[in-house]
Amino acid sequence: MPKGPQGKKRPADGIGAAVMFAQIATGERQEETASGRERSVKAGGTAHAEGLSLETRSEIAAKAAEARWG
Repeated sequence: MPKGPQGKKRPADGIGAAVMFAQIATGERQEETASGRERSVKAGGTAHAEGLSLETRSEIAAKAAEARWG
């Protein structure tokens, strides 16, 4: 089964897609949610932010603002 741009499995043709959507609508199949990698990346960013001091976060924010607005 081919994978979409975010790595999720999806049918290779229109008929397979229609069957998949019908199965999701009737409850036979569950819709794919965020993968484990997506969740772990978000958790890692949160943990990184919690570990930074206020001064370090301010420096990072100032650098980001400078890069964005010049």
